[in-house]
Amino acid sequence: MAMHFDLVDLRLMVHIADANSMTRGAELSFISLPAASTRIKNLEEGIGTKLLFRTNQGVTLTPPGQALVTHARAVLGQIEHLRGDMQEYVRGIKGHVRVFANTTSLSEFLPPVLRHFLRCNPDVNIDLRERLSHDIVRAVMDGQTDIGIVAGLVRTEDLETLPYRRDRLVLVVPQGHALQAEAQIDFADTLAFDHVGLHESSAIHAFLRQASDQLHKPIKQRIQVGNFETACRMIASGVGVGVLPESAASRHAQAMAIGIVPLSDAWSVREMQICMRRRETLPAFAQELVALLVADAQGRLDPD
Repeated sequence: MAMHFDLVDLRLMVHIADANSMTRGAELSFISLPAASTRIKNLEEGIGTKLLFRTNQGVTLTPPGQALVTHARAVLGQIEHLRGDMQEYVRGIKGHVRVFANTTSLSEFLPPVLRHFLRCNPDVNIDLRERLSHDIVRAVMDGQTDIGIVAGLVRTEDLETLPYRRDRLVLVVPQGHALQAEAQIDFADTLAFDHVGLHESSAIHAFLRQASDQLHKPIKQRIQVGNFETACRMIASGVGVGVLPESAASRHAQAMAIGIVPLSDAWSVREMQICMRRRETLPAFAQELVALLVADAQGRLDPD
């Protein structure tokens, strides 16, 4: 049986899935409700199965509908990437690599690697975005990004992975703080103190928020800042304590009056991984970036 898929139909299915509503899906697709209903009916007839369960409360996806929407998101994402790449080519850029990374790798480890890559590839641009690890995995699977850097216990499904770096989250306290003498501390015990945290859009903020929610204890967020250096300065000034990557805390401890206390929680030690769909299917310049990341992980990256 021949199946033909229209981009308007794929976009409509995604909008319906996002809104759980045929009416709202039609509005988001800028078509009338009767036209949307006809399109879905024709799509179901062409495939030979129902894609939606229709109820008084709205619509939900059938298993085939869920599969179709998953592929539709990937297809539409690739089209957006295609559009962006074509615009880059018009401006003289020969390639474009998309990288999604967690907070620590983005702030602590990637800058010298990406600097080296961009120096060697002046006609290639990088789109670098900060995301939570499980969101990065989904983005790689859906084709929204070429390369992901994830940390911790995250399911990478059928993606190809390579080891990258290891880091751990630690409690950073002002010099002389009551907790500084502790050999280690549970994250739960830090929640009795005021915290200095990163802004809400950062991946590490969302990660710690999830950890505190699981403990059913709120984080007493005294102040939110934009980066690790500012967080350490605020902690050194006595504003509060903070949970930060050990790599960043150790670097700033050389010049600031802060102490470092290891967290005892298992999730505080985080193995980072490079993930991608298939390395051999990446463009040559993206494969070159993966090779640089591997070299960095093994301590073989030329600093120049």
